[in-house]
Amino acid sequence: MTDMTLPNRTTVLIVGAGPSGLVAALSLIHYGFKDFVVVDAVEEGENTSRAVIVHAATLEALDTIGCGEEIVAKGTKCRTINIGSRSSHLVSADFSSLDKYTRHPYVLVIPQNVAEFILGEKVKDYGVTIHRPCKVTSLKRNETDDQLTDVAFENGQIITAKYVVGADGARSVVRQMAGIGFADPKTGEQGDRVTNLTQMVLADVVFEGKEDDFSFVGTISPESFFVSMPMPQSFNELLASKGQKVEGRICRIGSGVPLVDGEIPHSPNKEYLEKLIDRFGPAILASDASVNPSSKSVRIKEVVWSTRFRTHSAIADKFFTRIGGDGFEDTGVPYTSSNHGGIVLLIGDAAHIHSPAGGQGMNLGIRDAVFLGEAITKHINASDSHPAPVDTDHILREFAEVRHKGALEVIGFTKALLSVEGVQDKNISWLLPISAATARDWIVWFGGRFGFVRARMAWAMSGLGRR
Repeated sequence: MTDMTLPNRTTVLIVGAGPSGLVAALSLIHYGFKDFVVVDAVEEGENTSRAVIVHAATLEALDTIGCGEEIVAKGTKCRTINIGSRSSHLVSADFSSLDKYTRHPYVLVIPQNVAEFILGEKVKDYGVTIHRPCKVTSLKRNETDDQLTDVAFENGQIITAKYVVGADGARSVVRQMAGIGFADPKTGEQGDRVTNLTQMVLADVVFEGKEDDFSFVGTISPESFFVSMPMPQSFNELLASKGQKVEGRICRIGSGVPLVDGEIPHSPNKEYLEKLIDRFGPAILASDASVNPSSKSVRIKEVVWSTRFRTHSAIADKFFTRIGGDGFEDTGVPYTSSNHGGIVLLIGDAAHIHSPAGGQGMNLGIRDAVFLGEAITKHINASDSHPAPVDTDHILREFAEVRHKGALEVIGFTKALLSVEGVQDKNISWLLPISAATARDWIVWFGGRFGFVRARMAWAMSGLGRR
């Protein structure tokens, strides 16, 4: 899928070939539009799992463009997410309760790179080439037609496009070149309030001494939140590095690391990860046999992949703008009111980022991309059938408004979850000398006694109320 030979012109240029960029291409194809080019800055897609969950709202959106079945067929359906302390169960989110609202009443566990591979193969089947490596270096208004944008690349090539779609991740070059701000929507700064989940570790590991009978489990403790998700062994080849052969079942683990512990190593090793599991993970994964309820020691046999990151949120000032004069207009809203200049649209992490709380990961970006294909196609058709003075940009403004609002809702939701999961172990007040973490556990346990609470948890995470 690698090809550096670019055409001189295209109607739509999609910058970024991750899940959002690939789905944008598939959405355009679904709506009968094929005059587009997809480029990506790297030689090949990343072979790391990162996000691992696709929720019902995202699968519903993929179904509308005929892409849901392939993803579902390769993933694992999880109908319950269990939350507990290190030694006891507190509550379960019941996704089977969603069967009244969706044909996907479950969480689909599928690593991002696996989903990306499936989407990439589908794009390839339609005869679409991903041009790699093509790094954007500048966006400039076309000198002869102010409705077009000249996009320059590091190798000196230039492609002229009417629509430039920034799907190039959190450090989006398209967004930066467009001069679009990107900050926390609540504080106006880069980052969230400090919690026990301000810095986190993610890793894919293989355990030894543990039978394949453990499920999707989140573990809350006074100092951290820990999650463990076993993966189907059919994913092993796609999750492993090139040339790496993995024996046994891969499990995704994630854990907050208190700031007092210092900075997390760049690629945490086995010893570091085992210490986190013993401190914050469920007792069934403890390396100390006297703590483990099975009376056996569970250890990490192999670290397939590991990384560190800081949890923070940010959103682009606008998801739609037009190039104007020497730069981009700044209207202070998620779209521009001008109908002159080449069009720039942002989706996925280029438009918004948030913490992984609630497994929202790649979901919002994929839904952006599904609806973008429809919006662009409608705009093209409306522009072709109406004289120039008619404002057809209301189509893109509506897209930008809806997606911007949805992103703010997801950011608010993930912040709320993060604040609950990352409650610090401090007394509520001197009048009420009870640990905030202990109070949280009691409330979660009590709420979990009620079916409507378990169903509500699933509904909130599914995204069905904010597609």
